[in-house]
Amino acid sequence: MPSKEELCDQAVDLYAEDNYEEAIRLYEQALALDPAFSEAMHGLAMCYQATGDLDRAIEMTKTHIEHDPEDILAFTNLSMFYQKKGMIKEAEAAGAEARRLDWKRQLQEGKK
Repeated sequence: MPSKEELCDQAVDLYAEDNYEEAIRLYEQALALDPAFSEAMHGLAMCYQATGDLDRAIEMTKTHIEHDPEDILAFTNLSMFYQKKGMIKEAEAAGAEARRLDWKRQLQEGKK
């Protein structure tokens, strides 16, 4: 049985080949091994977006944010997905949260 990391590596290659359905299957397998695996959540959301299923991309990203509420990339992706759906107010709010988290990260790094 491949590890969650191996499944994600294979899924990334499939995504790059535009084989989204197979990539989705592997990301789902990785999440079955670890439901909070960040890389798989990001990848799965991007696959949904690539297939035009923005609703599922948004839901997967919201689920990811529940597991990791300080993931800047998750909020950036959420903003992009909302924008593609024409949900400008929601896109702006998610983008603002990504910027806030990035500023917070920069301040913390500056204190070190």
